[in-house]
Order: sequence, then structure tokens, then C-alpha cells
Amino acid sequence: MTSSQSGPVHDHGGGVRSLRVPIPDNPLGHTLVYVVDTDRGPVLIDTGWDDPESWDTLADGLTACGTSVAEIHGVVITHHHPDHHGLSGRVREASGAWIAMHAADTAVVRRTREARPERWFSYMTAKLTAAGAPEEHIAPLRTPRPRALPGLSPALPDRDIVPGELLDLAGRRLRAIWTPGHTPGHVCLHLEETHPAQLPGHGRLFSGDHLLPGITPHIGLYEDPDDATVTDPLGDYLDSLERVGRLAPAEVLPAHQHPFPDAAARVRELLTHHEARLTALRALLAEPLTPWQLAERMEWNRPWEQIPYGSRNIAVSEAEAHLRRLVKLGRAEAVPGSEPVAYIALS
Repeated sequence: MTSSQSGPVHDHGGGVRSLRVPIPDNPLGHTLVYVVDTDRGPVLIDTGWDDPESWDTLADGLTACGTSVAEIHGVVITHHHPDHHGLSGRVREASGAWIAMHAADTAVVRRTREARPERWFSYMTAKLTAAGAPEEHIAPLRTPRPRALPGLSPALPDRDIVPGELLDLAGRRLRAIWTPGHTPGHVCLHLEETHPAQLPGHGRLFSGDHLLPGITPHIGLYEDPDDATVTDPLGDYLDSLERVGRLAPAEVLPAHQHPFPDAAARVRELLTHHEARLTALRALLAEPLTPWQLAERMEWNRPWEQIPYGSRNIAVSEAEAHLRRLVKLGRAEAVPGSEPVAYIALS
């Protein structure tokens, strides 16, 4: 373990190191940005939040690794969220590096760059109204005040990550595994090389937010104001979990918290957790509930009254993702003629 001025740099062996890049005002604390040596120079897996302290930490960490931002050859992004993709544009400006992302998340980035804020506010107003949100929650969206929000001008990637294919990293075998759920284009990256400590299993897995050692990633709806397709993000996530479990990597290198072994055991824990949650939500639907009413009754990490405004929107999205899964499984249905639409359990 070595340290830079702003935080530790951890050497995972085999030409892989990690930097703890801070996320301002967030309980997660930091994003683990991985530095992977290749024959053409270092490649980053994720970059961290676009913030001056985060940038300084990234730059200082790369210096402590014996390199610099200017020497970065490429950037591989697990998914488009700002704590992963935020600094990609600055890295590319400083180094000329390419940026790679799955096409489904690149589409989100492109839409974010092109959409006017008014379009997003009107979409959220309609969405929350349909979910049964009270007027006092919706009212601020009708008269939005201009404000700076993170991630409104994310860097447009210039390479596609193709599921199942090796990335173009000279001297390394890094294969893309498409793991939708947390986002439509989330990818894990399987380093198909012998573990440097000879741990049993098949290489190492950079898991992004898909597989974390102690927390469950948010699974909400894939937000696209111009797409009426009824998606099933939770179903996508559960399918993706099983696929990752079958890889049986020797070690998982996640984007938050800490590395851990036995991916299959963690996958089983998460599958069990989501099945228990679906069962509990089905019990709540003994009476008809709108998505908002369901979110109010779900178990969160704090009472509903203490959940901030923006987090309530996320909670409702997660409730809707679970409702879609219950409907698809034949365990619940929409109540005909209900307005806003309510759902009830099927026996």
C-alpha cells in the first residue's frame, strides 16, 4: 500500500491498482477507479465524479502509480452514472485517451447531452403524476428553477464495448460481460488472466455497481422520455447476476467498498434478498396501491418521512421496477380503470 497526498493507492498485483476517488456529499464516500497496465500505456476502469477534489485525487493517485493523466491510453466505463463517468471528458482532454462504453448507456449519454432541462421536468411531472405522487411533491417540477446538476454534459464515448468480446487492450485479456439492471448498458469486465496470488477461480472481475460486497445497487426504471417500451430492469438484473455467478472469478474488484472473493455466494445472497423483497411487496398489495403508496410502505434505510425529495423519486422508480417484475411473474396486476393506476396482488 502506497499513499498519495489525497488518498491511498492500492496495488492488487498483476498490473492492476486502484484509487479511492471521493464522491462529494455522498454516503458511498468514493469510487474505486482501477488503473490497468497495458503494452500501450495505462487504461482506467471508470474515472470518478466531476469535482475539483476528485480530479486532484485522481491526478495525484496516478502520479503515485508512476504515471500521469497525460499518459492514460484509454478509459473503459462500466456505466454512465456521474460517479463513474464524470471525469472521463477531462481525462480525454488531458491525454487524448479513447472512451469506451456499452451502446445502451452511450444512448443515455447522448440523450442527456441533447435534451433540454424543460423536457426532463415535464417528463418527471407526468411520470410522478401517473405514479400517484401528491401535488405538493409534483409542484416544484412545474416551475423549475435553473440549477447546476451533475452529469448534464457527460463526455460522449468514442468506442463501443461489445458484449462477449475482448477489449482492445494490448497485452491484456479483458472481456466485456453485459450486465443490465442498474443501467441498461452496465458492463462487468472479466480479466481472463491467472490471479496474481493464485487464488482459485477464473481470473478477476471488475464488477462496477453490479456486484458489491455489502450493498444492493439501485434498480429503478430505465428513464427514456421518448421510449414507451415496457422494460423489466429488475428481471434484467437478476438474469445478469446469475450470469456473473457462473463465471466463478477468483476475486471481484467492485467500484465501491472493497474487493472480495466468492462471487457466486454473493450472487446467491442478492437473489435471495430480491425474492424476499418481492414476496414482502406482494403482501403489501393485498390492497390496491399506487407506485407512490407502495414506495411509502417499502423498507428503506430510513423512515419515509426522512427521505429527501430527490431520493423519493428514486424510491418510486425502484417500487415501479419491482411492480413490473411482479406483474411479469403473474403475482400482481393493474386494477382496471384505476387512475392513477393501482396494483393488487394475484392469489
